[in-house]
Amino acid sequence: MRLADLTGFVFDLDGSVWVGAELLPGARELLASLRVRGKRILFLTNNSRELAAALAARLGHLGIDAAPHEVITALELLGEEITRHFGKSRVLALGTPEMEEVIAVAGHALIPVERWAEATVVAVSNDPAFDYERLGVAARAVSRGAGFITVNLDPRLPVEDGDFLPGCGALTEAIAITAGARPVVVGKPYPPIFRRALERLGCLPAQAAMVGDGLESDIRGGIQAGMVAVWVAPPDAPNPPPHLRPHLRVASLEELLERIAGGD
Repeated sequence: MRLADLTGFVFDLDGSVWVGAELLPGARELLASLRVRGKRILFLTNNSRELAAALAARLGHLGIDAAPHEVITALELLGEEITRHFGKSRVLALGTPEMEEVIAVAGHALIPVERWAEATVVAVSNDPAFDYERLGVAARAVSRGAGFITVNLDPRLPVEDGDFLPGCGALTEAIAITAGARPVVVGKPYPPIFRRALERLGCLPAQAAMVGDGLESDIRGGIQAGMVAVWVAPPDAPNPPPHLRPHLRVASLEELLERIAGGD
């Protein structure tokens, strides 16, 4: 199927539409062109700190129209995934207030760090307060049988000027190694977030494109979901292994717009 014939386009945010507070070249023009063509658009992010309304507002400030229902964050699925895997739980939550809100709204009880032994589930997102104590109590809770779930396994969070901060995955792996257990993962490339995206788009997987810069998150997840995988990568990036080979590789969002306008 040609790109121009697809019904929906799903875009990663960090590293694909923006880097830190900077919009990437061609993003505004590409998204505006897709809307003129009547395409359905979603933004799909492993963001583990913010919810859809905040990210939609940030897009608006950068000149991209986006309603909150057009943004899906891995964080917003966390509460229901805790229920699905562990039932109603007492959760030791390592993350932001937004994370605690999602967990509480889903009907779970929040357990403070000093009462970690009462937790039946340890949940991890990007936690600005993460330290040796929090690592220790989380690992001990998991090693004693608490469920273990994380928003994503991304090791880095891209920021401006090519720099990065430790990602949710870095914190999660520290707990996993210490506790000797692997977590349930909500975000890309795992199925829950892609199921939600396709439901929101209202189309079949083969009618939607997953556009992103991350081979292990965006491209792997898009391929596994049956979507058209579009990898945005610089020309000097090494070729991916066969199992992560995208359906299309472009050097920029500007090139992607050219391909769509040209009838690809």
